[in-house]
Amino acid sequence: MSPEMSTSWTVENLDSVNSPAILVWPDRITANLQRMIDAVGVVNLLRPHVKTHKMAEVIAIKRSLGIERFKASTIAEAEMTAAAGGKDILLAYPIVGPNIDRFLKLKHRFREIKFTAIVDDRKIARRISDLASASSSTVGLMVDINIGMGRTGILPNESAVELYRDLCSLPGIIPAGLHAYDGHLHELSGDRLEETVEKTFLPLWQLRDRLESLSLPVPNIVAGGTPTSIVLARKYGVQVGAGTIALWDSGQDHHSPGMPFEPAAAIMTRIISRPATNRLCLDLGHKAVASEMAPPRIQFLALPDARQVMHSEEHMVIEAEQAASFNIGDVLLGIPTHICPTIALHPRVAVVRNGQVNEYWKVVARNRTITI
Repeated sequence: MSPEMSTSWTVENLDSVNSPAILVWPDRITANLQRMIDAVGVVNLLRPHVKTHKMAEVIAIKRSLGIERFKASTIAEAEMTAAAGGKDILLAYPIVGPNIDRFLKLKHRFREIKFTAIVDDRKIARRISDLASASSSTVGLMVDINIGMGRTGILPNESAVELYRDLCSLPGIIPAGLHAYDGHLHELSGDRLEETVEKTFLPLWQLRDRLESLSLPVPNIVAGGTPTSIVLARKYGVQVGAGTIALWDSGQDHHSPGMPFEPAAAIMTRIISRPATNRLCLDLGHKAVASEMAPPRIQFLALPDARQVMHSEEHMVIEAEQAASFNIGDVLLGIPTHICPTIALHPRVAVVRNGQVNEYWKVVARNRTITI
């Protein structure tokens, strides 16, 4: 995290803001996105993931900078993005069960928008084909490739070739290319990261070449997350789905080489008790900051050395040598370790402009369904 990049963390009217809350700075969001565009050099290679923010207003900022391609994890995120004017949306999450029908309804609702989904199973591809054909629709599908993370995707071998053949022959299906996510790659050295990317993605490039040698079209490749995004876009020319860049967090610096982004969101919390001279209890429980990882789950700007000793549903207890200098009711600001699931815990965010909170944005796509 590089809070020193920001001009100020002072917000003059926090007395009127309920806590815990998320604060966002639109000017910093814009600056982060512009830095990413400058780093990549070609705006059309950006397909930023909307799961980080889940807000229509951030889609508007992205579009104002020329970004029209987006990546989503849920039908709700895709619907929010479409309603906000996104032109090309990839649902980068396997659609199964009722979500296949929901995806077709989404395409029907927003006919002017290009929607694509991913698939890693031949039976599911045939199921999507059957439902698309029955509704006189077509679905663009990318084959999701497992390049080592082992979460979703098919290995880049002959089974992937056969699946891709299916996409090229099944009625109602348009082969859209390949998708690969590399969330397991964490290198702090830029040189080491480039070496790791080269090794990790070689099977993907070989699969692409194999498909093209069989005259199977591979129109697009969408790959990578935030740490590898600049390398993949600049060196390999593929579309990248980095999402965290918009808001940033305190965890990325532990997974990436130095990247030119600054925190554009912070958590606001209040001290509700002082159970010991070196302890502060905050209104910052599991419901307000993501708790899927080990502490520290937040880095406090005024207490960078604070140690988190207890975290429960509605409380966080920290220890710090400076604790005695704070009063009950005081406000603390901090940068969460992982911003994406933290945003999903809040129904709205407070927007800071010119050192004041005067508006709120709804976190629309935190819900699993909006209208579809």
